[in-house]
Amino acid sequence: MTSTQAPPFRLALRGDLLDFTGMPDWGAVTSPAVRWRPDHWLLVENGRITGVQPASQPLPGEGWQQQDHRGRLILPGFIDTHVHSPQLDVIGSYGTELLDWLNTYTFPAESRYAQAAESESGAARFVQALLSHGTTTAVVFPTVHKISADLLFAESARRGMRLVTGKVLMDRHAPDNLRDDVVQAERDCIELIERWHGHQRLSYAVTVRFAPTSTPAQLAMAGALCAAYPGLYMQTHVAENREEVAWVQQLFPEARSYLDVYARAGLMNERSVLAHGIWLDAEDRAVLRDTGAQIAHSPSSNLFLGSGLFDWRATEDAGGRVTLASDVGGGTSLSMMRTVLDAYKIQAMQGQRLTGWKALHAATLGAAQALHLDHEIGSFEPGRLADVCVWDWAADPVAERRMSVVQSLHEQLFAWFTLADDRNLVAAYIQGVPQYWRAAMPSG
Repeated sequence: MTSTQAPPFRLALRGDLLDFTGMPDWGAVTSPAVRWRPDHWLLVENGRITGVQPASQPLPGEGWQQQDHRGRLILPGFIDTHVHSPQLDVIGSYGTELLDWLNTYTFPAESRYAQAAESESGAARFVQALLSHGTTTAVVFPTVHKISADLLFAESARRGMRLVTGKVLMDRHAPDNLRDDVVQAERDCIELIERWHGHQRLSYAVTVRFAPTSTPAQLAMAGALCAAYPGLYMQTHVAENREEVAWVQQLFPEARSYLDVYARAGLMNERSVLAHGIWLDAEDRAVLRDTGAQIAHSPSSNLFLGSGLFDWRATEDAGGRVTLASDVGGGTSLSMMRTVLDAYKIQAMQGQRLTGWKALHAATLGAAQALHLDHEIGSFEPGRLADVCVWDWAADPVAERRMSVVQSLHEQLFAWFTLADDRNLVAAYIQGVPQYWRAAMPSG
């Protein structure tokens, strides 16, 4: 459900507020970086957060539209740093690893987006699906077709939503109807950049599918675009699957590693978002540190496709940034809670324990910082835009019972991550405007 009304001049949301002031340490179930303010008002004026105060205190002045969510959890909206908008059509498909997955499921689904009607309906369906799962910002792969990026930008602009996307680049090793060429692709990218980059809350990402589907000439063109337009993002895949890594070695024998292919093309910088990064070595992690690039960890997809176990701790210990991503459709849910649960399992299999604090930070403030957007989103600091979600702590009798016996805040949050899903979402606000709500909005 959507709303076209202007944001209320003054909005006050009452509930249990949780956000971060810094990065929690590994394994720490108590952290000074956690900011927990139960039963508080979150004050929003003209779409921006202006303050927080205890619910016991009277609101400052008059004219507040009050929405009482007491007993519910209020969080900054989730940030999904890697997801494919056309792949809702193939989510939950059976039985292949990465390269077969692309040929069997992904490429046929993406070919339909050559049609404007398919791209338009797909963009609307995808954005609504994000919001209904509590995700208010995303870094998105559309398809190779210019129209797919154009209409995804348009749908996000209509919502006032923060989105990073761009036309996919593929000029080899793909079906005929999914290949572009260097000259036309560059022209399409420039037109999209000039139309959308910096418009409202939209940012363009130079979007290389992955190294095998771009010729060296196309990779060089992509690097030149990054250099020519300051502030652009770059998104791609790296070292997801061992067979894929071996293929890259054959295609680019001059490169030291898969990641080095991108570095040589000028694609590694502080706005680079690289999905997966499972099969990287110490030298690769040093490049991540030195360039400021981030790994968009996609645990659900990695498990579902059998790609491998990402070493989050090693990446961070080397100075790299790690954020969380659903990677739908290889991932099996747009829910960041499902994503967190799978991330926990992957780290546990490597002898590490991912706390609820570490995971929630990576999906909110940590992702905002990695994307250089923490001045706008990711926390409840005054001046941030009110991209906010309201959640029930429990949505069924099992969860209700579990919540009734928790002994600490971390235990409560971790149990919530484990047991919750999109059924727990009560409302999602973009700039203070409700863009999703489960039932009639409360009033005060």
